[in-house]
Amino acid sequence: LWTTMTVTMVAGGGPEGAIQFLAVGDWGGVPDPPFATPREVATAAAMGRAATNLGADFVLALGDNFYYEGVRDEWDPRFQVTTPPSPGHFPHYCYSLDLLLGCPQVSPSLSMSHRHFPHHYYSLRLSLPGTNASARLLVLDTVLLCGGGDDFGAGGAPTGPLDAGAAAAQLAWLRGRLAAARHDRYVLVAGHYPVWSVAEHGPTACLVQLLRPLLRRHHVTAYLCGHDHNLQFLAEGGVGYVVSGAGNFMEESQQHRGAVPPSSLRFFFGTPTSPGGFAHLRLDAHAATITFLEATGRVLYRVALPPR
Repeated sequence: LWTTMTVTMVAGGGPEGAIQFLAVGDWGGVPDPPFATPREVATAAAMGRAATNLGADFVLALGDNFYYEGVRDEWDPRFQVTTPPSPGHFPHYCYSLDLLLGCPQVSPSLSMSHRHFPHHYYSLRLSLPGTNASARLLVLDTVLLCGGGDDFGAGGAPTGPLDAGAAAAQLAWLRGRLAAARHDRYVLVAGHYPVWSVAEHGPTACLVQLLRPLLRRHHVTAYLCGHDHNLQFLAEGGVGYVVSGAGNFMEESQQHRGAVPPSSLRFFFGTPTSPGGFAHLRLDAHAATITFLEATGRVLYRVALPPR
């Protein structure tokens, strides 16, 4: 039996009544001391500055949070010695704590201090301050849905879920949550694997088949992911696709550029010498604004998506 949690969050009241958060993936350090990499530390510091200067109500961690084989359980010392996605005392919502293994070893009700992992997949209702409008963030477990893959190999695509019943239950849950979100001004869906990506791993066939039609049918604002170690924005069928996987590694390959829809790629950044990067999202009454930032603080790309 699979149950899920729905959380209602009211923002801290940013300028003009906005919900704001940071999104970063693939930030999981290394398994040996000092456990963090220079790029991870630089990205964490930059996220702290962005939270102060731009505003952030929470951080969304998009997976591969502990390299290379995850953690044993919620008491693993890596929770303390691996740099968190950013400093600060606002909530950190995790996609999953071990994307390589599908996270079976961590309680799906984990909440330690400011880290929250309500379930393998869950829903956040975000109330836009000063308005009657709301946004919905649906966080998926794409490993449960599609199976495991090799994070460091182009040939390691997911080959199918280990538990077909659990995958079907998650998909049914998603259909129901999307239908129930018809009055939300913005709907965001997040997972680890990309739907579309031009980089090393490329598109995830399972998600192109199962998830993409639902995103289009329900007019989802954007899908957020990591897995490929760079920053990308693609737009196709009225849906924005955000890849934010530059928290620990940076890779410049665009070997799957021909595998995405024509003209869908709007932005790509994977300079190997870069100190890392992440995404900042701002949802207000007028637009969902996505800003990609390098760990230097430089704004790399910004796009505004309209309300549904």
